[in-house]
Amino acid sequence: MSADLRGSIRNRLLALMPDEDFERLAPYLEPVQLPMKYVVATADKPVTHAYFPNSGIGSIVAVSPSGRQAETGVFGRDGFAPTSHLTGSDRSLYTIFIQQPGDGYRIDSDTMGELVEASPTLRLLLVRYLHTLASQTAYAALSNAIHHINERLARWLLMCHDRCDGDDLAITHDFLSLMLAVRRPSVTTALHMLEGMRLIIAQRGHIIIRDRAGLEEFARDTYGKPEAEYARLIGPMK
Repeated sequence: MSADLRGSIRNRLLALMPDEDFERLAPYLEPVQLPMKYVVATADKPVTHAYFPNSGIGSIVAVSPSGRQAETGVFGRDGFAPTSHLTGSDRSLYTIFIQQPGDGYRIDSDTMGELVEASPTLRLLLVRYLHTLASQTAYAALSNAIHHINERLARWLLMCHDRCDGDDLAITHDFLSLMLAVRRPSVTTALHMLEGMRLIIAQRGHIIIRDRAGLEEFARDTYGKPEAEYARLIGPMK
């Protein structure tokens, strides 16, 4: 049964973990659909499950006491969320929700904690992922501080493209303005600029990646370091 299950799994952590660790997790993995806006965790609330997407993209969002929000990271089949199980915490500091629909597996939080404690190799793999996620957050902060919205948008589109099968991203200008913490007109202007360079095609509710290599070149040093760290510590993202 677990061999059949593993053959259908596309989540990179589940696919790359040692056989004995996957055998431990397999009986507890519950298939789950991840529709758009599905809430994986709510800031300052207890977490109930860990989610391992096969497809789709999730946003990790920091929420200020006054309710203002900014995205601090994205995840998809490269990882899992929330990561509080690795620290012994029973709640999330962030609101985590699905921005691109997909599917995957989830596992009860208590069970997840027990399995991580019982297996040093499983813990090492997940801690390595936590490290790469922290590096993503750090480089997002750096990019927000020193780069123009155009480069930041290119970085974000590349990160989403890494976690999708095709070139079509279902996304609105309003959502982009929330994720990049800028005004909607700034997003519109940046999209028009990237479209004018023939790097993307911007449609209502969709952005199509037209020239991946050109988008990477335009993004320059906003993109690539956390992705290289993931490949070094865990393996290929796709």
